[in-house]
Amino acid sequence: MFDVQQIRKDFPMLNGKTMHDQPLIYFDNGATTLKPQVVINKVCDYLTNYSGNAHRGDYDLSHEVDVQYEEARCLVAKFIHASRKEEIVFTSGSTDSLNMIAYGYGKTHLSAGDEILITVAEHASNTLPWFDIAREVGAVVNYIELDAQGRLTLENVKKAVTDQTKIIAIAEVTNVLGFQAPMKEICAYAHERDIIVVADGAQSVPHQVTDVTDTDVDFLAFSGHKMCGPTGVGVLYGKYNLLCETKPTRLGGGSNSRYNSCGVVTLKNPPYKFEAGTPNIEGVVGLGAAVSYLMEVGMDNIHAYEKELRDYCIEKMKALDNIEIYNETSHGAIAFNIKGVFSQDGASLFNTYGIAVRAGQHCAKILDEFLDVSSTLRVSFYFYNTKEEIDKFIEVCKKGDDFLDAFFG
Repeated sequence: MFDVQQIRKDFPMLNGKTMHDQPLIYFDNGATTLKPQVVINKVCDYLTNYSGNAHRGDYDLSHEVDVQYEEARCLVAKFIHASRKEEIVFTSGSTDSLNMIAYGYGKTHLSAGDEILITVAEHASNTLPWFDIAREVGAVVNYIELDAQGRLTLENVKKAVTDQTKIIAIAEVTNVLGFQAPMKEICAYAHERDIIVVADGAQSVPHQVTDVTDTDVDFLAFSGHKMCGPTGVGVLYGKYNLLCETKPTRLGGGSNSRYNSCGVVTLKNPPYKFEAGTPNIEGVVGLGAAVSYLMEVGMDNIHAYEKELRDYCIEKMKALDNIEIYNETSHGAIAFNIKGVFSQDGASLFNTYGIAVRAGQHCAKILDEFLDVSSTLRVSFYFYNTKEEIDKFIEVCKKGDDFLDAFFG
């Protein structure tokens, strides 16, 4: 196991103060993570020393950009155990990746009457594109029922699948309830019925070992900024044969090998046909540095330590009679409320003590139909958080009983 105090030295934002002159306690890692110095240095190195374009120039500077850019692709492929680097497409993030899957593959492979299965726990990025595609092609979006705790089970997948099901699009770990889907089992069942499985990995890839070869998932989307990388960069993984069948959602320089005045266009092979225009080069090389950093720390170590933090926090929260927890038994973020306190007011209270938490619907706006509550607070940990920070968080939770006095006192 790693030394968390040594790890914390790698993150400049953990060594300063908040606007309330408090040490920062950052518990909003489900939204975005802090950045280690090695990532900052990698981005600055590109901007300072080799800030040319990728895949464009026949000179040394441009060649160096190409080398660094493609090295990042190889690192990501290794990180998620893809069979080849060509299965890694760089995007602007999970939202972009999921839209590319829906519009580039779903729109061209779905017909009237076909069925797309999701759950009510999905993020908007894995809901709204499928709503739109269903309207365009005449397909239907239906829901896999969650169990009483909010988990997606293979049994409920089997109950939901019909002869019309063509795509199952689900979060590997949901962003509010934090439950792990049995991806390998779902993929095996789906593939027996020629159903494509799309995984939203935004909340799973940063926190645990990801092996797309083992799970046999067809498409996977995730974001760099949720795994110590820069914002504005993400990944679309797809099996190579499926990427060949997927239509790019934008065209331009870099995506084609030739075209003529008659409109005959020959696109490049994946992944390059999806990466038209000048890419987010500093984002990609920064993501490569983040992936290297995470592999050095060890994803098994990260997963085990975060579980330890979550278990510790849950036990402390359960001892308070003013806290309602909605997902005690999951392993991701903790969704909760301070009884009698609106979630945004609760977040403001935590903020006065230098604690950053998330409040609201968390882009999962139909989950309230399951939880029967309109909004929640959410704390989400990463491997640089500590039990001492959790202790301070718990002390603020206790102040929620008398919110107005605590906030204005």
